[in-house]
Amino acid sequence: MQTFLSHSPAETRDIAAQLAKNIRGGAVIAFRGGLGMGKTAFTRGVVEAMGNTAEVSSPTFAIVNDYGGDPHIYHFDMYRVETWDDLDSTGFFDYLNDRSILLIEWSENIENALPEDTVFVEIARGKEENDRIITVRYGKDDN
Repeated sequence: MQTFLSHSPAETRDIAAQLAKNIRGGAVIAFRGGLGMGKTAFTRGVVEAMGNTAEVSSPTFAIVNDYGGDPHIYHFDMYRVETWDDLDSTGFFDYLNDRSILLIEWSENIENALPEDTVFVEIARGKEENDRIITVRYGKDDN
């Protein structure tokens, strides 16, 4: 487990970029944290660090954004996913492979579907308005 303190969206992106140095195809990164905590900013940092120039935005209404690249990056929002049928209808299981990176917001809604080696990133508000406490856990056993 690692814990970081960010004071701005730019620092959150920098922390994500550091984490991205160890990310390879097949990785699943699952975010936990409320609205406005910086999940998309963190995703932006990972995508940029992977050398991908795609425009990163929250996939709230699309369910999944496809950023392409090598490795291929998919960004999910599972906020509205409530059942296994909902999850299946997103095509989520088709995206799980050793060539792609999956970044998943609202991952707590699909906790039981996540692989054992998922990297969990929890983002919580710190003392000041822009402060974020970012906790990274590796695998389900580290939770």
